[in-house]
Amino acid sequence: MTRSTLAPATLAETIRLRLADDITAGRLAPGSVIDESALAERFGASRTPAREALRELAAAGLVVIEPRRGARVASVTQEQLAEMFELMAETEAMCARLATFRMTATERFGLQTLHADFHPDKAALDSYDEYNRAFHNLLYRGTHNSVLADHALALRLRLAPYRRAQFHEDRRIERSFAEHGAILEQVLRGAGEEAAQLMRVHMLTASAALAQYMRRAHS
Repeated sequence: MTRSTLAPATLAETIRLRLADDITAGRLAPGSVIDESALAERFGASRTPAREALRELAAAGLVVIEPRRGARVASVTQEQLAEMFELMAETEAMCARLATFRMTATERFGLQTLHADFHPDKAALDSYDEYNRAFHNLLYRGTHNSVLADHALALRLRLAPYRRAQFHEDRRIERSFAEHGAILEQVLRGAGEEAAQLMRVHMLTASAALAQYMRRAHS
């Protein structure tokens, strides 16, 4: 296989996303050994981006790296995922409520523009995943509470592969985008409690979509 000319960071991101998709879809079972050399060969990369991708997946809890034993797919139960999404739902709801009251006019305009310029009917999974991260990150920053924003971001990184996996469900991208629109409407109205409730429902709906996807993928 010919060595790719992509930058190492780009290769690491590509490897991380594809490997995360394989794990959440059940193509790599819990406990499966991931050979670093074979992974690098699969993507036409050196071992450096492969190693970086595995480290990032380990930080997200999808992979366990043990000294002298290498990497293997971690075991994460549906109950653990549901608990993490429950925590994420409450955290994101708080972000939506505070951002509603604290975002500047410029920040509100940025959130509105991001949403208005995106077209979910034409979106591939990667592009929607990028838009989705940007939408939530703007709300985190809009809280003007750095401790809360850092906490939300850390939780998001921990759940990122699973939040991405839910978009494989039929029409989930379109429904997620519509849910964002409803949240945005309440933010622009200054209705913080309503925005928080919609965000909570949005995250719990994502959890349900993920569970449905993983049941089908693993059956």
